[in-house]
Amino acid sequence: MTEAFPVSESNPSPSRRDFLKAGTAAGVAGTLLGTFAANNQVYAAGDDVIRVGLIGCGGRGTGAANQALNADPKTRLVAMGDAFAEQIESSLRSLKSQKKIAEQIVVDDDHKFSGLEAYRHVIDASDVVLLASPPGFRPEHLAYAVEKGKHIFTEKPMATDGPGIRSVIESVKKAKEKNLAMVAGFCWRYDLARRALFEKVLAGEIGDVLCTYATYLTGVVKPMPAASSRPAGMTDLEWMVRNWYNFAWLSGDGLVEQAVHAVDWIGWSKQDKPPVSCTAVGGRQIPSPGGNIFDHIEVNYLWEDNTRGFIAQRQINGCDSDNSCFILGSKGRGEISRRGVKTFVGNEEWKYRGPTPNMYQVEHDELFKSIQDGKPINNGDRMVNSTLMAIMGRMAAYTGKEITWDMALNSKEILVPETPNWDVKVNVPPLALPGTTKFE
Repeated sequence: MTEAFPVSESNPSPSRRDFLKAGTAAGVAGTLLGTFAANNQVYAAGDDVIRVGLIGCGGRGTGAANQALNADPKTRLVAMGDAFAEQIESSLRSLKSQKKIAEQIVVDDDHKFSGLEAYRHVIDASDVVLLASPPGFRPEHLAYAVEKGKHIFTEKPMATDGPGIRSVIESVKKAKEKNLAMVAGFCWRYDLARRALFEKVLAGEIGDVLCTYATYLTGVVKPMPAASSRPAGMTDLEWMVRNWYNFAWLSGDGLVEQAVHAVDWIGWSKQDKPPVSCTAVGGRQIPSPGGNIFDHIEVNYLWEDNTRGFIAQRQINGCDSDNSCFILGSKGRGEISRRGVKTFVGNEEWKYRGPTPNMYQVEHDELFKSIQDGKPINNGDRMVNSTLMAIMGRMAAYTGKEITWDMALNSKEILVPETPNWDVKVNVPPLALPGTTKFE
């Protein structure tokens, strides 16, 4: 097992602030610094093996690695990284238990990297990287992967604050310039039934889209443990990273981390055009022993053509659960619900009855095929749009103010701290109070 420490002061590791400053400067200038040669060949020298690296070895990362190995027999999992060594071993055991892919797992002890800098070592060793760490770290991981010319699968969301999303925007631009694949973990985009529905919607079969209402109502995802359960000697940063879902700088809040899938439906229905502004309500109904995220938020988005989109998000146990989308058009409507995927136009009802392959597998099948074909998929623009829609919704809920797209995009609020080591002091804002918490 290799503990990944920051490199020496003679060759210092660029800080998150360095990445964000570079991204902001490039965004203001509206240009890319330099040009990059396109390179569609991802293979290691001398063979046709595709080296895959996994960063973030929890359940979603382990699943992504499984799907990557199933997507192409030439793939080999060669490196793994996580903040915590035990997560790597747990993930490896799970993956090796899958007989179909067991022989494609070739991670030796020298390519298991733990610690806050683990991502660099995994990216350096790989041709294709799977990014599945807590979202607060995503902009920095994306920037380094693109800098090193790697093809990328990145879980959603892509950032938790304005500076982070600006960094991601620059990474997307540079990835396009380098002709790198960047497939986003907005998995419903790879679900064939939902694709068929939105193809009909965007083709105008239900008329002009007037309003879209989506829900993500569920129970608590990762409950915050009591402070008394914190092991003696554990630093504040380690406590937060181990309980990352409960801290806005790491997860973005439930709206940004989980319900962004439903926000993505809304954006999809509007051809991925950004809204002009939004207002929101939200708060913390059930007390938590720690963390600083809300347990419910409802957002009202407004587009330039005066059409609307609404998202209802809740993570409270014992309540009704629902994950639906209803699209109202000028000639009919579309629906994703427990009743299926349907459209209604006049007296005619269409219901999807086609194949239903695993959408997570389809993501990776299409990613690796695009690389092999020399036509890498880049989901960058729409993944930025959906992530920023969710972030602006959280900003509106936390502050109680109307938040415009430009306000969210250019926000100076830096949620994610510098994390050079586990002992660094991290200042976490208290739970937001709408009407009191200020927009920055």
